[in-house]
Amino acid sequence: MSNSMSSPHRVAVIGGGPAGLMAAEVLAAAGVQVDVFDAMPSVARKFLLAGKGGMNITHSEPYDAFVARYGARSAEVAAWLADFTPDDVRAWIHGLGIDTFVGTSGRVFPTDMKAAPLLRAWLHRLRDAGVRFHMRHRWLGWEGDALRFSAPEGETIARFDAVVLALGGASWARLGSDGAWVPLLEQRRVAVAPLVPANCGFDVDWSPHFSDKHAGAPLTTVAIGYKERDGSRARRQGQFVVTSTGIEGSLVYAFSNVLRDQIAARGETTIWLDLAPDHDAARVRAEVTRPRGARSMSSHLQSRLGIKGVKAGLLRECLAQAEYMDEEALAGAIKALPLVLKRPRPIDEAISSAGGVRFESIDEHGQLRAVPGVFVAGEMIDWEAPTGGYLLTACFASGRAAARGVLAVLDA
Repeated sequence: MSNSMSSPHRVAVIGGGPAGLMAAEVLAAAGVQVDVFDAMPSVARKFLLAGKGGMNITHSEPYDAFVARYGARSAEVAAWLADFTPDDVRAWIHGLGIDTFVGTSGRVFPTDMKAAPLLRAWLHRLRDAGVRFHMRHRWLGWEGDALRFSAPEGETIARFDAVVLALGGASWARLGSDGAWVPLLEQRRVAVAPLVPANCGFDVDWSPHFSDKHAGAPLTTVAIGYKERDGSRARRQGQFVVTSTGIEGSLVYAFSNVLRDQIAARGETTIWLDLAPDHDAARVRAEVTRPRGARSMSSHLQSRLGIKGVKAGLLRECLAQAEYMDEEALAGAIKALPLVLKRPRPIDEAISSAGGVRFESIDEHGQLRAVPGVFVAGEMIDWEAPTGGYLLTACFASGRAAARGVLAVLDA
């Protein structure tokens, strides 16, 4: 991009999600003229939709544990978080006039649990700082050193001293994150890791009978065993939901990246359901083998272990009839019912995505090595995080980091 010496500098932020808006705030506070472009009719649509069920902003767990949630990219994300920690996120929200509280899970929420008041206060601050917003402007790439946009009035071009790209990943395309930027950067020789679903559900290929009867049923007392990347066995307890095609929900999302990568490597993977996590194996075996008289096995399981509904259906779905009637095999299955996962759900259904601009393509300022003057932020970079406020916190922090990178380069 052109490095005009006019004052103030003019910087384009393309993408009006949390990372882009945070970059705009930092730049405007430094006296930069900021223009935010977004393809949608209004900004932060995914942010607003994510907040409908309760706006989880960040997490209150110890900082070292927080950083570890970013897995293989913990070191890179930690560099962003060093300048904008989870505590800083809360202080920033309080500065917008929004109170927060810590839930029983350690997650941090606005007091009213809503995203809209926070966004309104934030946009008011940005407009007061002189940030200009251009809606329904879809970025089309470059024409020379100028940016090309399709806009309501037709195609337009504009030049800036620097650009921050904060275009998101490829989940929830209807809200603006459609991954259309990938070929535009690849044409400029920017290395991009394939975009894949994160925090996603999985297909199991249920029988029609099971799917028709149990789709939408929650499992609220259940644990899942699975194999970690190193082959060790792990176990988590929580909740998930049976869908018409498979499973989804918070417990599944917690390690969906491991399952996704195993399926990519092997074609499928297996998890093990503990349908009675509050009882040890000896207790389950004792109850299953207890004399049941004339009662059916399903009545016996309901009476002795509370296994009914979707849990009873899962046993019927996943076990052969001979296994179901073999008390020893049945008791073992109640504590470790194998469930074969066939594929992740499509990326557009995922809460977030992984993949994106590789860190090797970015310099210490967040600038693309192949395209000087262009900086990147947010989910379009190759990192991922579980639900629980981690994704949003890192998006905020990366937006701030990219803006500080712009300022460092423009002032150099």
